[in-house]
Amino acid sequence: MARKLKIFISMAGFALLIVIALFAYNRLAAQVNPALRPALPEAQDLAFAQRQRAPDFSFTDRDGNSLTFSGIVADGKPIVLNFWASWCPACRNETPGFERVYRDFGGEVKFIMLNLTDGVRETVATAQRYIDEGGFTLPVYFDTLQGGAITYGIRFIPATVFIDRDGYIVTAIQGAVDEDTLREIVDFIRVEGV
Repeated sequence: MARKLKIFISMAGFALLIVIALFAYNRLAAQVNPALRPALPEAQDLAFAQRQRAPDFSFTDRDGNSLTFSGIVADGKPIVLNFWASWCPACRNETPGFERVYRDFGGEVKFIMLNLTDGVRETVATAQRYIDEGGFTLPVYFDTLQGGAITYGIRFIPATVFIDRDGYIVTAIQGAVDEDTLREIVDFIRVEGV
């Protein structure tokens, strides 16, 4: 009898855990704007039928200063907003290509390399060490409160959002971006705009 009671209690506990997990997932999913999820995988999808303004959010710089997206992009340049972490192999693979494209177009296009800094798996120190050791000059910022990730519906990294000079999202890519595709899209938002 005691064994059956233990099994029943274990099964009830597991069921309760599943219910709590589903509740938490649904609650977080409700906070994400589905229209902003990076879901356009092809560079040919460079224009939305209905334009969506890039939403504002807060993040920090290397020194811990609080910044806003709207404040840093107020100069009217197109924007490449990349979500990444140093522990992510795909992120590490795409960083050298981002560096080369940044060196070629950084004067004409604003790059925001937004590190998803959770304070446990990724810290400002580990991210900065990766950037410093790689000799990267990309402008790196830190999403310590996950405001950018939540606002843009980022569930997997890397993810890159391309924004025109007027502040509208042009396209987004979930997953690593190869250098040729990155150059093609950056050249489009730099020269053509939307």
